Amino acid sequence: MAAIETTPSNLTTSALPGLGRTLVMAGKLDQTYAEEIFRMAQAKRSSFIAELTGSGAVSASDLAHTLSKAFAAPLIDLDAVNPQQLPKGLLDSKICQDYRLVVLGKRQNRLIVATADPSDQQSAEKIKFSTQQNVDWVIAEYDKLLKLVSTSSASAAETIDTIIGDDFEFDDLVSEASSDTSAVATSEVDDAPVVKFLHKMLVDAFTMRASDLHFEPYEHNYRVRFRIDGELREIASPPIAIKDKLASRIKVISKMDISEKRVPQDGKMKLKIGADRVIDFRVSTLPTLFGEKIVIRILDPSSAKLGIDALGYEPVEKERLMQAINRPYGMILVTGPTGSGKTVSLYTCLNLLNKPGVNIATAEDPSEINLPGVNQVNVNEKAGLTFAVALKSFLRQDPDIIMVGEIRDLETADIAIKAAQTGHLVLSTLHTNDAPTTLTRMRNMGIAPFNIASSVILITAQRLARRLCPLCKKPIDIPEKTLRDAGFQPEELDGSWQPYHPVGCSACNNGYKGRVGLYQVMPITEEIQRIILRDGSALEIAEQARREGVHSLRDAGLHKVRMGVTSLEEVLAVTNE
Repeated sequence: MAAIETTPSNLTTSALPGLGRTLVMAGKLDQTYAEEIFRMAQAKRSSFIAELTGSGAVSASDLAHTLSKAFAAPLIDLDAVNPQQLPKGLLDSKICQDYRLVVLGKRQNRLIVATADPSDQQSAEKIKFSTQQNVDWVIAEYDKLLKLVSTSSASAAETIDTIIGDDFEFDDLVSEASSDTSAVATSEVDDAPVVKFLHKMLVDAFTMRASDLHFEPYEHNYRVRFRIDGELREIASPPIAIKDKLASRIKVISKMDISEKRVPQDGKMKLKIGADRVIDFRVSTLPTLFGEKIVIRILDPSSAKLGIDALGYEPVEKERLMQAINRPYGMILVTGPTGSGKTVSLYTCLNLLNKPGVNIATAEDPSEINLPGVNQVNVNEKAGLTFAVALKSFLRQDPDIIMVGEIRDLETADIAIKAAQTGHLVLSTLHTNDAPTTLTRMRNMGIAPFNIASSVILITAQRLARRLCPLCKKPIDIPEKTLRDAGFQPEELDGSWQPYHPVGCSACNNGYKGRVGLYQVMPITEEIQRIILRDGSALEIAEQARREGVHSLRDAGLHKVRMGVTSLEEVLAVTNE
C-alpha cells in the first residue's frame, strides 16, 4: 500500500488503539496512515474500526482474517447465522448495541461473542462486569456484524423481558405505609414487564453501590441513570412507551397521588432483599416537558454504623471531632454541598453518642437513616411542623442531644443556639464552602456575634472524592510545577511518594471504586471567638485557623494524593480552590 502524505505526527504506535497496533505489526497498515485514520476518527467522534473500513484502507473481510490469525480466534460468516435462533437474555442489548457485539452462545461460565475488534478490552470488561462471566471471542466481518446487530434488536416488550429474570415476586416491593401489597400487585399485574423492570433496576442499583436512580423521559427517548461514586452513568434505555406506566407504578408503591402529574411529589418505598434485608428508598417526582422525571435515593442504614475511621478522618481531625461530640453542650456544624456526605457524618456521630442513658431527638426533612434508640421527627411544612416548631417541642421533652437536619432560617438558628447555650449538644448542617465562611454565613443570617461565639464549638467542612481502584491504579509522573500549583509545598516534593492515576478495569468505575471524605475540622478556639466578637471576616478566621494547624479542604485532598488514595485531578475537581 502506498504511503499517504500527511503532516508530521506526534503520535506513537502505543497511542493507537489495539486494533491499529495489530494491523501495523501485521504489515496491513502503514503507521502514518493508521495515525491519520485515528485522528480522523477522533475528530468525527466515531470508532477507529468504522473509519478504517469506511475509508477503504482495509476491507472488512481482510480485516477479519488478519485479526483471526493475530488473536488465534475462530472466524465466522454471519450470513449463515439465523437471527431468530440467537440466544436471548445472556447480555444486555444496550451493551451489544454500544460495542457492536452478537452473543452466539454460552459454554459453562463463558460467553461466546462475535466481534469485529477483539482488541477492545473495554467491551470485554463491560461484559465481565455485567454478567460475571468471561468472554471467548469469535471474529466476524464488521459490515455483516453491523447488519446482524441491527436486525437482532428486540422489540420494546422483549427488551424489557430480557433485562429481567424470572425470580421476581410482587411482594418484594412494599409501600412505606403498608406491607400488604396484594391490592397493588393485583392492580398492576397486567403491567408485569414494567414491574419486573423496576425491580431489576432497584436491585442492580443496590448491587452496583449506586446512591441514586434517575428515570428521565425525553421527547424521543427514555433513559435510566445510576449515580455511582458521585458520577452519573447511563444504565438502560427502555422504550419511551413505558414512561407513564413506570411512573404510575413507582407512585403507587410510594403512596403518592397517581392522578397528579403537574406538581412535584415526595414519597418512600421499601425493597426486600432476601428474607431479612429491607432497603429504604426516598422517591421524588418532577414534572418535565415530556413526562415526570423520577429520582430514587437509596437509603442504607448500615452507612451510619461503619464507624468514624471508615469515613476518612485523619488522626488529628478525628481527635478534634471526638473531643467536641463528647462535650456536654454546644453546637457542632457540618457543612458542604448536597451529596457531600453530611448526613452520614452526623449519623456516625449520633451512633457513637447513642447510649441507653442519653435522650437524642432529630428533626429532618426527611429522615434518611433509621437509627434505633433515636427519636426521629420528619418535618412537614404543609402541616405546620417546621424545624423551629420541632425544636421548640424537643426542648420540652428533656433532650440531651438534638440534631437539626439543616439550619435554613433565623428562627431555627436562634432556637438551636439557645439550646446549645442551655446545656444541650446540638448538631446541624449548613450549605457553605468551607468552615471559616460558615461563621460569616451565620452572621449574614442575622445571628449576633456573641451568640455565635458562645454556642458554636466546632465546624467540619467536607467533600467526597472518588477512591482510586487498588487493582488497576498506576503511577504517573506529574511535573513539579503542576504539583506546586496544586498546593504542594517544596519540602513535600522530596521524591518519597508517588502519585497515581485511574486506569479502569472490570472491578471499578473508570478507575475509581468507592469514595473517601476530605475534611476541614475547625475547633472554635478563644482566638477565633475574639475574631467573631469583633465581627471579623472569613479571611481572618481562615488565617487564624491555619496558624492553629487547621488544614484546608485542598490540603486534606493533597494528603490523600500523597497516600495514593485518590488522584490529583479528582482533588482539583472536588476542592476547586
